[in-house]
Amino acid sequence: LLGNGVVLCAIVMDQNLHRPMFIMICHLLICDLLGSTAMVPCLMMQLLLGQKKIVYLSAIAQAFCVHTYGMAMQTVLGVMAYDRYVAVCEPLRYCSIMTSSRLHSCCALAWTVALLLIAVLFSFHVNVPLCGRVIRHVYCSNRGILDLACIPTPENNFYGLSITWSMSSGVFLVIAFSYFRILRASLRQGRTDSSIRSKALQTCASHLVVYVIYEMATTIIVVSYRFPSASQNIKKFFSILFIMFPPAINPIIYGLVSKELRSSIVKRFSTRVTDKT
Repeated sequence: LLGNGVVLCAIVMDQNLHRPMFIMICHLLICDLLGSTAMVPCLMMQLLLGQKKIVYLSAIAQAFCVHTYGMAMQTVLGVMAYDRYVAVCEPLRYCSIMTSSRLHSCCALAWTVALLLIAVLFSFHVNVPLCGRVIRHVYCSNRGILDLACIPTPENNFYGLSITWSMSSGVFLVIAFSYFRILRASLRQGRTDSSIRSKALQTCASHLVVYVIYEMATTIIVVSYRFPSASQNIKKFFSILFIMFPPAINPIIYGLVSKELRSSIVKRFSTRVTDKT
């Protein structure tokens, strides 16, 4: 939470960072904060106070936020891949293509798609009676809540798997296409100027690392939920990994790779310390 908050504030407060790449990083950090704040407070209540009860509406709200985090993370990463593709492959036309209005439209579309898909997913909860009372997971999720249902819920299962795999496949194709074109353009431009190739690959590497980490955590947790015989401890471990690891590592990755962002954070921290002394 602290790392994401620091990077987010640095980008918002520094006018020099109000550019497409950093604005998209802001949206990625908002995804991280959404996922973390949906789970961490409840988890802390459980650990510190032993409070293990949650009302139904709060359970639905937490599950909705967790699933929105997961879906929005993919759509935002897809938009970021498109932005990097335009920046590297069409550098002279970048400003005319990635205008402010188009940038905000792409980001709004990413969030709208995620919210609509998850809203439809949770619409299947309407009028579903629950017989169980114990959710055997670290946090509430769509599958965890419907496991308590008195009746089978095949429609929800089918729709949930469909949007998970279709969105994952779609974003993967977008990123694969973008990075194939970026790699080819970087190699071609690098023949005349190696610094161009180095900068392009360095910028894109951070995005690729974030995507790979997220997809690995997502795949493992989805697969583990489909095997009831899997150890509950393993499921809980990967559930926490899915929520906690990407938000913890993202600010470190972008802070280390982006010299401008790192300098802005150091400058503002140094200024605050100097003012107080």
